[in-house]
Amino acid sequence: MLKVLMKSLKWITISLVVLVVTLSILIWNITFHPPALQEEVVVNQTNTPMLESGQSVKILSWNVQYMSGKNYEFWYDRLDGDGPDIRASKADIDQTFNQIAQLIIEKNPDIILLQELHDNAKRTDYEDQLERLLSLLPPEYNNYSESFYWQAGFVPLPQIMGSVGMKLAVISKYKLGNALRHQLATIKTDPISDQFNFRRAIQEVSLPINNGSQLTLMNTHFDAFAQGSNTMQQQVAYLEKLLTDKTAKGQPWMIAGDLNLLPPGQYENMDATARSYYQPKSELTGIYQQFNVIPSLEQANGANAKEWFTHFPNRREVTAPDRTIDYFVHSDQLQVEDAKVLQKNTWHISDHLPMIVTIAIP
Repeated sequence: MLKVLMKSLKWITISLVVLVVTLSILIWNITFHPPALQEEVVVNQTNTPMLESGQSVKILSWNVQYMSGKNYEFWYDRLDGDGPDIRASKADIDQTFNQIAQLIIEKNPDIILLQELHDNAKRTDYEDQLERLLSLLPPEYNNYSESFYWQAGFVPLPQIMGSVGMKLAVISKYKLGNALRHQLATIKTDPISDQFNFRRAIQEVSLPINNGSQLTLMNTHFDAFAQGSNTMQQQVAYLEKLLTDKTAKGQPWMIAGDLNLLPPGQYENMDATARSYYQPKSELTGIYQQFNVIPSLEQANGANAKEWFTHFPNRREVTAPDRTIDYFVHSDQLQVEDAKVLQKNTWHISDHLPMIVTIAIP
């Protein structure tokens, strides 16, 4: 009897081990595990012009919220995860694509940095949103590179229960050089959930200049909802080191994107609900002390601070943009000729407002 029991326990143990190993392999195979640094594909059309020294270049940066518009309060838009909406309708997605394409055509930027584009995501009908957007733009924009920061064949979250794909994109009228993806620190929860989490990144693309030098552009979307961890501090620390290294090499550079962090001084002006997303002392303090940031502290906290608000939260009680969490940061070699948040006729397109800057190429 004892031998039979021991034999049964042995086979149960073996079966459980095989099950755990099989499940682990399956989860690993359907989730995203990029290296610390990864070369990315660059697409250039034939006869694409090169940047010229001394010319002015207009750069647009925008978190487009996977083309879902402003008619929703998604489940993740509240800290307790009880927002009522799961996804946007196809009609709203179609309308948002057209609105974004129309704004780009109207503003005519030379380079576009986009965050939060979907690709093969169930909630947006598995569409490659970069490909669709390019089809709506003039052909001179068909030079681009992309970097994923969320991918999984299936996410077992009740609000998703399907595939996800989210990426950064650089679109340019001018020739692109090399492209790299920098992996950022990730939020840590438990060993299984961690496999399905975002893999936030910095996308880096070089643009050759006709005098033999190059402009380095970077695009990013930092974590949100990282309360109770030091993830944001780690991501900012990586950014600081990256920018310090590029500055030491004398390279002209600019980074833009959604950092999901307030500028120093803005926390004190937020209501209690908004404050719960941030630290009293901004993690961006060191960035402001070391580098050139748009908006400046004076702009972000002065009498006209509302002109620099870039985020319009998807919460019913919030009726206007109320904070700055999107930025441009640039090296000393770049002269800024103009910079603004495009607030006119943009509040209805995304929960972020587009930012645009014009620089002189050294």
